[in-house]
Amino acid sequence: MIDNADNRRLLSRLASDYEIELEDWQCATMLRHLDLLVEANSKMNLTRITEPYDAIVRHDIDSLLLLPTIQRLGMPNKAIYLDMGTGGGFPGIPLGIASGMRGLLIDSVQKKVAAVEGFLEQLALHDQLSAQACRAEELAKHRSSEFDMVTARAVAEMHVLVEYASPLLKLGGYLIVSKAKIKEEELALGDLTAEIVGLRRVSRETYELPNDLGHREIIAYEKVAKSKVKLPRNTGMAKHKPIVSLGDNAK
Repeated sequence: MIDNADNRRLLSRLASDYEIELEDWQCATMLRHLDLLVEANSKMNLTRITEPYDAIVRHDIDSLLLLPTIQRLGMPNKAIYLDMGTGGGFPGIPLGIASGMRGLLIDSVQKKVAAVEGFLEQLALHDQLSAQACRAEELAKHRSSEFDMVTARAVAEMHVLVEYASPLLKLGGYLIVSKAKIKEEELALGDLTAEIVGLRRVSRETYELPNDLGHREIIAYEKVAKSKVKLPRNTGMAKHKPIVSLGDNAK
């Protein structure tokens, strides 16, 4: 069992190293989530990370690394966020526990969403967080400009995430993305796409996970204008037919 007193103290200490302060109940709830995840993982493929220390670092700490950026951007506790490609509930569930913000967690895989719905119920978070099986392009058709923040962790390339987020965000809202080592070409294409869909990159922070478990970059874009192209496009177009290319910028 991952949720025990020693691991609560471990999670609290590791988070504190990044100036993220957690109360004991928040640590307990996050670790209970990990226990539920490991239990569900025996029936379906939700994660390959199940060893307690690695799970605490690569699931919870990794998710919480978005918090310093969220706080610097001044997101209020009443903000509503969307977590795209949530998988087993990351970063959406830890962020909800740590921040108190309301959120919607989406994934295109129904079985994963069903598992996350069960987690939220068992963690008594169902009044604050909800989960839905859908794609971002489809959600944008009926929940346009509804979210203060969109989050994503290791879901897709930056230009795809920027396009997905634009129609979902309120003006002044933020897309906050967690990436491993991102290539400059990917970031450049994300920035070019952002110019067209009404976003602007406002921050880029780098972190190292404890015990050499990985490098992370937290990149934030602000919704500053309406998109110059009609969004959302049809499912799959953002990935397979980008709005712009690096070659276009060179012309």
